[in-house]
Amino acid sequence: MWRMPTDQFSPEQAGQPEQRPVRDVADGYVLALADLDPILATMLGLHPGEHRLPDYSPDGQAAADALARTALAELAAARPAGSAAPGIPAAPAAAAANGDGGDERRCARLLRERLEAGLARSAEGEPLRSLSNIFGPVHSVRPVFPAMPTATADDWAVIARRMAEVPAALAGIQASLAEGARRGLLAAPRQVRTVAGQLQEWSASEAGRGWFAGFARHADVPAPLRAELDRAAAAAMAAYDGLARWLAGEYLAQAEGTPDGVGEERYRLGARYWTGANLDPADEYAWGWQQFLELREEMHDEAQRVLRGSTALEAMRYLDRQSEAVHGTEEIRRRLQKLMDDVIADLQGTHFDLAGPLLAVEARIAPPGSAAAPYYTAPSKDFSRPGRTWLPTLGQTSFPLWNLISVWYHEGVPGHHMQLAQWRYLSDRLSLYQTSVGGVSACSEGWALYAERLMDELGYLSAPGARLGYLDAQMMRAVRVVVDIGMHLGLEIPGDSPVAPGRTWTAALAREFFAAHSGRDIEFIDSEIIRYLSAPGQAISYKLGERAWLAGRDAARKARGDSFRLKDWHMAALSLGSLGLDDLADELAQL
Repeated sequence: MWRMPTDQFSPEQAGQPEQRPVRDVADGYVLALADLDPILATMLGLHPGEHRLPDYSPDGQAAADALARTALAELAAARPAGSAAPGIPAAPAAAAANGDGGDERRCARLLRERLEAGLARSAEGEPLRSLSNIFGPVHSVRPVFPAMPTATADDWAVIARRMAEVPAALAGIQASLAEGARRGLLAAPRQVRTVAGQLQEWSASEAGRGWFAGFARHADVPAPLRAELDRAAAAAMAAYDGLARWLAGEYLAQAEGTPDGVGEERYRLGARYWTGANLDPADEYAWGWQQFLELREEMHDEAQRVLRGSTALEAMRYLDRQSEAVHGTEEIRRRLQKLMDDVIADLQGTHFDLAGPLLAVEARIAPPGSAAAPYYTAPSKDFSRPGRTWLPTLGQTSFPLWNLISVWYHEGVPGHHMQLAQWRYLSDRLSLYQTSVGGVSACSEGWALYAERLMDELGYLSAPGARLGYLDAQMMRAVRVVVDIGMHLGLEIPGDSPVAPGRTWTAALAREFFAAHSGRDIEFIDSEIIRYLSAPGQAISYKLGERAWLAGRDAARKARGDSFRLKDWHMAALSLGSLGLDDLADELAQL
């Protein structure tokens, strides 16, 4: 059995009713937010039969902001255990030493920081220019449909009603972007063209009938419902096509001249949103560059084990041609499923103690028009919908395994699935907020990157080229720190750079630099560059988060000495819920 931290034993275990005023505020906020955002309700497994979609217009954002301010006021009136005053929790190290109610304290700090970060972002008008190839409202609508039940005709009737709501949801997105344009708050042209192209691809998929028609084509339903589904699918795709044409025409004309980079003030705001910390971009840029240099040397050494005398890039191209590959999309899906099933069987009881519902995870193929990066979707609260990994194929039918193995340790097991599914499992004990809405990218992506490193430490990267694939993934995250900060702040490329030393970072130079130090193809790299430009601060959360996880583990091991048990630490760490970088390493060190 894994050891729970001493500050996590609840009063109920001592025969006393548990006091959880902060978690009650946090969960009340989630339930109210789920009413405003029905997609959230579906993804959490709340409100079965929900067919509405969110209001993405400026009015919808104003309602969400008002709800956040109400929650902050309620938090200020609550008194978490260990607090000197209502709503003011003690610092992590001091609170742990005092044996306070750790879940209440962590929830209070998380809720306040997350709400304040979101409101600050809204006050600067960021939702009015939110246009990304992976994040934001445009990419929130379509994924909810595969998450909905499809077993019965009644299920499909709900889907048809929700499809009929797509035009109104997209009209809200357009209204927000139009309001942003009126205020001079515009997305950069590079992002506009990319998203318009994605929408057009969705419209053109499934023999020109569109993604929604393809999604619904296998529904075995009565003729009247089939007609309703077909009408709703056609209306949804017409709405996407209309938004694509508006973006590529009227909006793009207004956006011309908008710079790719957002500048330091907006970057700090974004970095806070994604990491839960006030960071110094210059310091993190210097650290990221050092990580790049160290990984470049390690990749060179590993490349010699693959192809003696080669550069890392030559070794990776060799692996693309000569290493084991899986042919066919269904075949790669099955192979990734087996990889996750095998790892769960190996790690369960040795390095983790997982509850029964966490033992199931599904590998799936991402729908057409997705961004290039694989991703994970968490299970519903009751686990009726399991956790799922998603592989975008980008038209590929042959898949070399050398650079996928580590990625699936990141996306699936022991990465995102073990953490996010554990959070869902503990959502009643912690709070629904700490295990869902309050997620911080640096905490979850940091864990997933730590999980890749853990599998290397445990010897799971023995397949030919697999360790070079892992280092290539690590290099990508180091490059992200450098080019994300560099492009947005217009920094100078270091003098010891092999690409364009002394010049100022641009998207074109970032692309060239990335391609020179990555085994990824150019289509993937182009997708990555757009991603960084459209979500300032998100790309740095991986490496910075991993740094905090490693620091917390090292400190806990040093403090515990011979009594330190990695399995116990893992399970205790995964049971803390979400934390921002301001708290993460300190909390992990106390375990």
